[in-house]
Amino acid sequence: MKHTTERPYADPEAAARKLLELAANLAAVQDGRIYIERINAPFMIGLTGSEREFGAGLRYAIERGWLSKHESGTCVKIGLESRDFMLGLP
Repeated sequence: MKHTTERPYADPEAAARKLLELAANLAAVQDGRIYIERINAPFMIGLTGSEREFGAGLRYAIERGWLSKHESGTCVKIGLESRDFMLGLP
């Protein structure tokens, strides 16, 4: 019998919220862009999230307009739709 623990970021919405929180606490470089590795590393190493959880969370955040991904794939931007989330509104 295999014992497993509940993964906190298995739900894409939970992962997306954490990614947005990480991005909101970083300084943007150019034109409001944040290097994707600046949110990837803390998520995967510090919070022990998996690659799949990161990918699912990023897709969820992009679909909701919370984050937008630059065409190069190396940067994200905080989207206008994230304002309510960042202000603590439902």
